[in-house]
Amino acid sequence: MSTIVELESWVIYQCIVNECNSCLFMSENAFKARDIGLRAQKKILSRMATKNVAKAFIDDNTSSLLDNLYRLAKQYSNNKKEAEKIVKNIIKVVIKLAVTQRNDLFSKEEQRQAEQFKNKFRKAGMSIVSFYEVDHSYDRNFLLTALQESHACLISVVSKHLTEKSLMRIDSVFQFFANEKFLDTVFAPESEYREVLGRLVEDLNKAIDRGDL
Repeated sequence: MSTIVELESWVIYQCIVNECNSCLFMSENAFKARDIGLRAQKKILSRMATKNVAKAFIDDNTSSLLDNLYRLAKQYSNNKKEAEKIVKNIIKVVIKLAVTQRNDLFSKEEQRQAEQFKNKFRKAGMSIVSFYEVDHSYDRNFLLTALQESHACLISVVSKHLTEKSLMRIDSVFQFFANEKFLDTVFAPESEYREVLGRLVEDLNKAIDRGDL
């Protein structure tokens, strides 16, 4: 069943790409048409930002990680809509970045910055794993710094490729998770969030082991 859903998602993506690429044959100015096509791909796909469509861009482990981020956000905020919005924002940004990358639009400097982001975000992920697995090791300032640096680095990579609305989506995600009260509550001894945090850590460990993070 999972394979069928992934195939359907990929077919949807290819149909949209083909429709958008047809713009190239409708104008003498190929650059502008390509620009329009890219914007259309990003807009249409972001509007279809469900987990099924996301499977064309996101593997099963990352999908599980997003599910557990949703559970954590929902449990903490006690707000289902807010938790859904946070995860949808992540999916929308991932899809738009995937479209940008597949069209080879990142410059060499942006690719270098993307590697920096990956390294910083990996450090944040490893910190979360360590703070969960080792009692009394939680260091709020260290984790906050790692997340804030990841945020700043990501913005520098994507600022020329995403709209202001998409950049605001990135900001909203980091504002929720890179929050002192949220982190202190989640990592508190005997925290009620320990079960879902454990699932999240399991996903992070898999991502780290596979080199995805």
